[in-house]
Amino acid sequence: MDRFAARRPRQIDGPPRLLHVHGSFSLGGKEARAVRLMNLWGDRARHSIVSAAPQLMSARDAIDPATPVDFPESPPLAGRPGLGRFRAIAAFLADYDLVLSYNWGAMDAVMARRIHGGPPLIHHEDGFNADEAGGLKPQRNLYRRLALQCAHALVVPSVRLEGIARDMWRQPPRKVHLIRNGIDTARYGQPPLPDAIPALDRAAGKLLVGTVAGLRPVKNIRRLVRAVAPHRDRLQLVVVGEGPERDAIAAEARDHGLADICMAGFLPEPWRFMGLFDIFALSSDSEQFPISLVEAMAAGLPVASTDVGDVAVMVAPENRPFIVPDEAALSAALGTLAGDPDLRQRLGEANRHRAGRDFTEAAMVDAYAALYGQALSSPHILR
Repeated sequence: MDRFAARRPRQIDGPPRLLHVHGSFSLGGKEARAVRLMNLWGDRARHSIVSAAPQLMSARDAIDPATPVDFPESPPLAGRPGLGRFRAIAAFLADYDLVLSYNWGAMDAVMARRIHGGPPLIHHEDGFNADEAGGLKPQRNLYRRLALQCAHALVVPSVRLEGIARDMWRQPPRKVHLIRNGIDTARYGQPPLPDAIPALDRAAGKLLVGTVAGLRPVKNIRRLVRAVAPHRDRLQLVVVGEGPERDAIAAEARDHGLADICMAGFLPEPWRFMGLFDIFALSSDSEQFPISLVEAMAAGLPVASTDVGDVAVMVAPENRPFIVPDEAALSAALGTLAGDPDLRQRLGEANRHRAGRDFTEAAMVDAYAALYGQALSSPHILR
């Protein structure tokens, strides 16, 4: 039995205290979404953020200074499983009104809540690292299945993950909530700022292929470098993001003659620069519902991507032939798009329409506010 469920509900005085437990807090899709929700809700909630990798906290720079947030010291959130460590984690969780956990790196906190009880917990699963990109590990599936038994809800952004949650982790349908990532699509209709990518030295006569990602192995930007290389006489690659793969990507570019690659680093507010690209590309080994893809669509860009997660059903139907299975096909897709300006225009407009119709920020925010509010026993608390 869930021991917390048998307790008297917590009396919340003032804004609720929300604890965010991340495997890492480097700025990527899930972190950008969490920060955006925090900034939108302002002082209607108080936030605390901890990470199983305390050295990876760069996403804190995107939090609005007016948003009430702190970064407390927590017990170790990663390491050898043990009842003593789980007891310490549970005691830490107990000080909050709602715990929000994110991805595999936060699963020990979910297990601590499962064993020792605590406040309501909502887990968010956005995808998998490189070690599970080729297939989920059976022992992790069992651990997730056990830990999630007492979660209030499990949130996923993609249809594929919804199926995994129900079939492999055996979560009841009532507990699994599909909430698609959304953005302020209207912002992306504005003209981009010409100097929005300070590091960009645009090569004359070339189209820009842009990608936005955390530079981690699972994003496989080196694959994109190789896919662009045969077209280096007419395409220039721009990589927006930071991460441990930066040097390896730069070395791959040198090896394949991409002397004009732009490694732009992390840039906030993608609406300022996304429209500078002529083509948006994804080369990941694993994705679910990438926010960067929605941003590119809202900016009216054609897309070439590996066929991962929900990407093929996210883009407009006209763009689906350019969602492809492998590196050679990705390179061919980029070549076709580079050679046909009318095609790029047509696909970009279709993607813009789809993003504005189906992936709005307002719908996403309403869904999260309703779910979190219900867990706090006050459905309108964040609205």
